[in-house]
Amino acid sequence: MFKKSKRKIVAAILSVLVLLLCGTFGVIYLASYTEMTNENRELLKQYVDSYTLPGTDMGGFEFAKDRGDKGTPHTKPPMLELSTFYSVATSKDGQILKVDTADLSTYSEDTLKELAAEIIENGKTDGVESKLAYRMADKGEYILVAFLDNTVMLESADTLINYTLIFGGVALVCLLFLACFLANKIVSPLEESYQRQKQFVSDAGHELKTPVAVVNANLELLSREIGENQWLSNIQYENERMSGLILQLLELARAENVTPMMKVIDLSRLVCGETLPFETVAYENGLTLNSSIVDNILVRGNRVQLKQLVSILIDNAICHSDSSGAIFLSLKKEKNHAVLSVVNNGEEIPLEERKRLFERFYRTDTARTGEGAHYGLGLAIARTITTAHKGTIDVRCYDGKVEFIAKLRLV
Repeated sequence: MFKKSKRKIVAAILSVLVLLLCGTFGVIYLASYTEMTNENRELLKQYVDSYTLPGTDMGGFEFAKDRGDKGTPHTKPPMLELSTFYSVATSKDGQILKVDTADLSTYSEDTLKELAAEIIENGKTDGVESKLAYRMADKGEYILVAFLDNTVMLESADTLINYTLIFGGVALVCLLFLACFLANKIVSPLEESYQRQKQFVSDAGHELKTPVAVVNANLELLSREIGENQWLSNIQYENERMSGLILQLLELARAENVTPMMKVIDLSRLVCGETLPFETVAYENGLTLNSSIVDNILVRGNRVQLKQLVSILIDNAICHSDSSGAIFLSLKKEKNHAVLSVVNNGEEIPLEERKRLFERFYRTDTARTGEGAHYGLGLAIARTITTAHKGTIDVRCYDGKVEFIAKLRLV
């Protein structure tokens, strides 16, 4: 139970941290990408605005130089000078006028021509194509397609992503240990309290055995001396109820604190043997006990505890069933589990009560108004036994019936 809680706490902490890391890195990357994209567009715009086809007044491309009031030229834009540009100038009828490869062999003239033709055909003024940011502009007598090499920027982005993944992986491993530490800190007080409660139940059961036995012995002596007496009968009745409660407390403590000896057991024969004595009990209560048991179902478990599990479920069905009707017990295989089911007629148990049925000392209102030695420990013991056998137990309500289902692993 506490291991499951720890796993949930660790999963919750890691989920929050992963979301925070992913959100932070996502925002950083999105902001960086947007800034770089806008900067590339601005650089391409400056390049296109400054470009003049050779043979005109300027005789080719030069960086624009704005002059101040005193005629002193401003410094050339550093990013513009450090960037690598390619360009293709095309006449309106599709004739290639000029291809500028920036004196580099990275992209050939033919490659640039093909890219420019595709861009002109698509009609999109800017975008990215083959690691090249591009901008298309109508320069009047010709169409210019300018390219900005993004290779360095993309490689830098890839490197940043790789380092981020490595850092994120290392950080998550560290956070996993931190989450486990915090989960232990959170759950430890609850686990300690639960262990104290279990120890109290065990100690109280052992301590109460002696006074109850003494009371019972004195009652027998008094009854011999004074004969039948109403007050003695009342004391005897309550003493027997106390003895039953102590017995169930000790059984619960034993099931929780003692690791049972496990061996391969024929569950089919065990269930059949436990069902037979209860047929008479059911008949005395105006009920019939029907069973359907598949043969040769083998599980690894403790014979004493599994007998107790079957007895608790049948006894619970008899005690809480309608005054007349039938109880149906079945044992079958389902995938890799043995499924023990006990069904009785009864009022539907509210969902909130179903969640608490397997708690210690919990009884529904119907159970509280009944008579008998029932203290709300039977189903708690049943859950403890199924948990010790790495199984599960649950309750379902449908069509005026209540069904308890216990699942145990097959051998």
